[in-house]
Amino acid sequence: MKHAAGTLAFIARFVVLGLAVAFVIGLFWPASGERLRARFGLPAAHVTEPASLAAPPSSAPVSYADAVAAAAPSVVNIYANKIVTEQALKMYSNPVLQQLFGGMPTTYQHREQTLGSGVIVSAQGQGYVLTNNHVIAEAADIQVLLYDGRIAKATLVGADEETDLAVLKIDASNLPVIQLADTQQLRAGDVALAIGNPLGLNQTVTMGIVSAVGRQLNSSSAEDFIQTDAAINLGNSGGALINTKGELIGINTLLIGKAAGAEGIGFAIPVATAQKVLDQIIASGHVVRGWMGANYAFVPVAADSGLPSAARGVQVTDVTPGGPAAQAGIQPRDILLKIGSDDILDPADLRRREAAIKPGSKVEVAGLRNGSPFHLDVTLTQRPAMTNAAPVVTN
Repeated sequence: MKHAAGTLAFIARFVVLGLAVAFVIGLFWPASGERLRARFGLPAAHVTEPASLAAPPSSAPVSYADAVAAAAPSVVNIYANKIVTEQALKMYSNPVLQQLFGGMPTTYQHREQTLGSGVIVSAQGQGYVLTNNHVIAEAADIQVLLYDGRIAKATLVGADEETDLAVLKIDASNLPVIQLADTQQLRAGDVALAIGNPLGLNQTVTMGIVSAVGRQLNSSSAEDFIQTDAAINLGNSGGALINTKGELIGINTLLIGKAAGAEGIGFAIPVATAQKVLDQIIASGHVVRGWMGANYAFVPVAADSGLPSAARGVQVTDVTPGGPAAQAGIQPRDILLKIGSDDILDPADLRRREAAIKPGSKVEVAGLRNGSPFHLDVTLTQRPAMTNAAPVVTN
């Protein structure tokens, strides 16, 4: 028994000694274990890091400075000078005449300056700048301050009241052109950065997200808007709304402010719409849209039908007398389901497709009248100027 106990004590002393030696070797030569494993052909030891030390998952960037640096040189400040005529009351210098006749109404003129922003979208020949129509409307002269400090005189190429867009031309060299994004990939929740000249503070960047896409602000307009909560203030109009790559996704145009009980509700014109307007204005000085001469609403569906509350297609609410739809035989309460070979999704979809058709083109419209199918050929004309087409602008 004593012999067994002595043997166990002997072994224990050597185990303790071995552990102590291993500790010292590991402390001063931490890679020795891996070298021994490699010499004897053993696999490397796999060390699992604690969860708190593991590499964090990929996350959003902590800075958008690169995106701003890419886009900011293409954003300009716009100063539109307007001559405003106002009524005044001219008083007689003679006290007796003043008592007898009072004052004499007259008019006087003074200069007002409108602040805004713009985006350089082309440098072919002379540079082209996109901005809002309400920024430069009725301006006597327009000055553009470039990112590098140069000042250029701008001339108006053309404007489109329906989208509230205008195209300016400036004569300057080495203009930085902004990159255009593919707005088909734009989703609610994407980060959005607004760059402009709010309150004359020059280049200012605000951040938010895309709150919604495809917003309709006017029931009779074919255009839709990007909604964002990025701060847009007086002077931001016409500036750039960009993504995290520094690409242009929209032209800032409208803010619904606190006066309406709203906060963080701004709108931008999608870059795809802006590009179409730009191309047409450069080519012809104005925008041409097709027109059928009818107004539409969602197809009414009975509550107990089991169908979605808004079925596909549109219902004609009224027809313009003498217009293309009236001449083709389209009547109020008709249900329109197809235009050409395309299905009609809803009123906004039909207005976009209608506007994209060249005036003078003939297109087949299919639908239902009192439950019976019909097919009619409609020759579209150019859309007349819309009254108050653009939304009321508060920025």
